[in-house]
This record gives sequence, C-alpha cells and structure tokens, in this order.
Amino acid sequence: MQSTVVLDKTDLKILQVLQENGRLSNVELSERVALSPSPCLRRLKQLEDSGVIRQYAALLSPTALNLGLQVIIRVTTDKSVEARAEFSEAVQSWQEVLSCFALTGEADYLLHAFFTDMNAFSHFIMNVLLSHNGVVDAKSSFVLKEVKSTTSLPLTHLG
Repeated sequence: MQSTVVLDKTDLKILQVLQENGRLSNVELSERVALSPSPCLRRLKQLEDSGVIRQYAALLSPTALNLGLQVIIRVTTDKSVEARAEFSEAVQSWQEVLSCFALTGEADYLLHAFFTDMNAFSHFIMNVLLSHNGVVDAKSSFVLKEVKSTTSLPLTHLG
C-alpha cells in the first residue's frame, strides 16, 4: 500500500492544472502555478517519483474510433480464491474492458467495456466472459448517454 504524501497548495495547483492539460510544457505549467520553471520541474519530478502522478495518457474518443457501444457488466463468479484469481488475471487481457472493479454486494465485479456493435458485444459475452471458468453470471446495462465522464480526481478537499 502506498503511503500518504503531504501536499501543499502549490503541489495541489500543479496537479489540478495537469489534470486539465497534461501536455503543458514545464514553462507553461510554471506560469500557470506562479512558480519559476526550475522549482516547478523539481516539484513535478517529486510528484512523479512519489507515485502521486502515476502516468500520462491521451484520452481518445470512443465514437471517433467506432466504439460507440458502451456497456457496464456486473459479473458474479465462483466464490473460490482460485476462481477470483483466474478471473482477475484473465480480465487483464480483455482489451474491450477498460476498468474492472471487485465489489461488495450482489455482483463480484463490475466491468466497463466498449464495443463496435452488438455483434462484438455478443461475441465477448458468449465466447469470452460466460465461457470463462469460474464465471457464474453476467448482467449487462448499455450506456444510453454519458452524463459525466472525467479523469480528474477531486483535490479541493486536500487544500
């Protein structure tokens, strides 16, 4: 488990600005957080080294890539430790699945996945998910409209 890092207001400002635009140069970032470039770069490196910033990524448009069918899948598995471990390992290779969460409650896992169409979804459900050893049941919900989608963590309560 990662230890908690103590962040000051400048660190939080750097993080907020980077969540809005991760492609800023160090000079642009330093201007936005009112810090000279060298100390800004030093702080940024510390945030990366400590694991607060875990990666940088480009966020792609699913519809522009013909991945317009977004699905939330609740999966129930066999309760054995082996079945859960095998499922957790298998889900890593399923490219359609962007997120997988182990849950409390009725379902054991929640998958967030994208597909080109209903045929691709059906193939995944029938030939991949339900045929996986240890999967007992799967219930799916299709996303009709994305009301909110963000990658930004709430930082206001930290400062």
